[in-house]
Amino acid sequence: MIPLPLARIAEITSGALTGMADPRAVVRGPVVIDSRAVEPGSLFVAIKGARVDGHDYAAQAIRAGAVAVLATRPVEGPAVIVPDAAAALAELATAQAAALPKVTVIGVTGSAGKTSTKDLLARLTARVGPTIAPVGSFNNELGHPLTVLRADLDTRFMVLELAARNIGHIKDLTRIAPPQIGVVLNVGTAHLGVFGGKEAIAKAKGELVEALPRTGVAVLNADDPLVRAMASRTDARVTFFGRGETASIRAEGVAVDARGRASFTLRTPSGSAPVSLQLYGEHAVENALAAAAAGYELGLPVATIAAELSQATPLSRWRMEVTDRADGVTVVNDAYNANPDSMRAAFAAFEVLGRGRRRFAVIAALRELGEEGPALNAELGRLAGGSGLAGLIVAGPDAGPVLEGASAAAAEAQAAAQAALDAQAAAHAAAGVPQAPVPNQDAPQGWHGPSPDQGRQGPAQDQGWHGPAQDQGWHGPAQDQGWHGPAQDQGWHGPSPEQGAPQPGWQAPDAGGVPPQGWQAPPAGGPVPGQPPVGGPPMGAAPFGGVPAGPHPGGPHVGGPVAGAPPGAGAAYPAQAMRIVHVPDAEAAAAELAGWLRPGDAVLVKGPRAMGLERTAELVLGGAAQ
Repeated sequence: MIPLPLARIAEITSGALTGMADPRAVVRGPVVIDSRAVEPGSLFVAIKGARVDGHDYAAQAIRAGAVAVLATRPVEGPAVIVPDAAAALAELATAQAAALPKVTVIGVTGSAGKTSTKDLLARLTARVGPTIAPVGSFNNELGHPLTVLRADLDTRFMVLELAARNIGHIKDLTRIAPPQIGVVLNVGTAHLGVFGGKEAIAKAKGELVEALPRTGVAVLNADDPLVRAMASRTDARVTFFGRGETASIRAEGVAVDARGRASFTLRTPSGSAPVSLQLYGEHAVENALAAAAAGYELGLPVATIAAELSQATPLSRWRMEVTDRADGVTVVNDAYNANPDSMRAAFAAFEVLGRGRRRFAVIAALRELGEEGPALNAELGRLAGGSGLAGLIVAGPDAGPVLEGASAAAAEAQAAAQAALDAQAAAHAAAGVPQAPVPNQDAPQGWHGPSPDQGRQGPAQDQGWHGPAQDQGWHGPAQDQGWHGPAQDQGWHGPSPEQGAPQPGWQAPDAGGVPPQGWQAPPAGGPVPGQPPVGGPPMGAAPFGGVPAGPHPGGPHVGGPVAGAPPGAGAAYPAQAMRIVHVPDAEAAAAELAGWLRPGDAVLVKGPRAMGLERTAELVLGGAAQ
């Protein structure tokens, strides 16, 4: 901050000095509301919250080096006494912003993606000059002025995140630091119950573009009709970003890799450049385009924008953090907050990232949805229940609609999967394809062999398993999903006993099962590691009957195996049902998951901030904070 004597702070805030405060003592910053963040030269603002009263920590702040306390009642030590500490904080930030005429203020708002976009944009502006941006999601009536007060005379850009919980909130924030550029991402369903409808949300978000001067720039999402309509609410120049042809800053040729990271060509009026994001989820494309559009308006070269976007990694915690455990379990921690739109985006990203693996999710009922809450939570349940998960954990209160929706969708998916299995079994029987023996009660369930027109190459790629790797012959499912064929020098083997397999040296099916050409049962003692395979299919051939490599991507167990599934010629076993469990809290969710997970699985953790589900992810990852 710009250094200020206590006398000037008292003047700005209409406060009174008490506690033998020296009017000439200079506050050099930072200004904080957490006594643990006090440094020598700080100003500690005592905020009275629902559970904690900052005034109780005033003496501690002074001992830690605070010059004074901005308070609403006398405290132990020097203080500036004001009627309303939050209002005084805003007044102080307003005065500081007005003293920085060379600063360009960029405001970012929207129902989802504000923090990620802010982080990307701050990275771009830092290429031009010193930049101040919020830590995490400091975007409300306290976090916003605290961020502004971090600026000093060297600051060139302030990239500010603006949140609204009601009409007028963003307008109030723009008065503290009037923006020259306003970025509006989307109008969704976050806080729907507070606002009463998406139109009201659009009215609140549009307060940002209404605050822009005629010389400013409104950066609007062309793909969101409610955002696009905000062009009529500002006198500033308007630039659109999006995926359609009407957007001047747009993404073309979007592709997503196996980890859910998007790449695309960034197209602008003055050229294009390739972008390969390191952020997870295709929804990150819109955030990147918004940042690119604002950066373009600041004069950054397209190649520079593309390079910076491609190098950016997640900065703010608990937003699509992807971590791999030593045993191959992948944990997606997107637990900072949730609304219907962000839930859909998270599940879409998780479907890609967890393709071909057993997937689990931990979620909680969404809040602040008003009268539409039960219906939207039931829709959330159906989203989760129909997404092909092996298991779903719903944590916390008000879970009834989520559980009901999930159970209904899971039952429908199971019925559809079973119908597909039965139809394929019937087709096999009609075509005279030899059937494997009917499994006994201990036999695994949930997979079937190839259809007749697919020969010995097994089901199509989207039905579960695949053929040879480039230099490893052929293989079936991943190690934790059943069994695999030969590695380079290991011969071949069936599933290990602990994975539900038959004893080593298991035999080919009997009861009329006829193996394909080149197949022999292995010796009773099993194959010898390091020796050529004795029995089994030739290199590059599918196992007898075809063993899929994993569940149907993004769908129920249609053709997907369970651990230890034996090969069989065209057998069709019952489709597995999703496991759905309700637990009271984040710790119980982690404990439940501990009994479910096997190496190679994937877990999505996402819920409203009040549930604290980031703790679930931390416990699954070993208990340490990320």
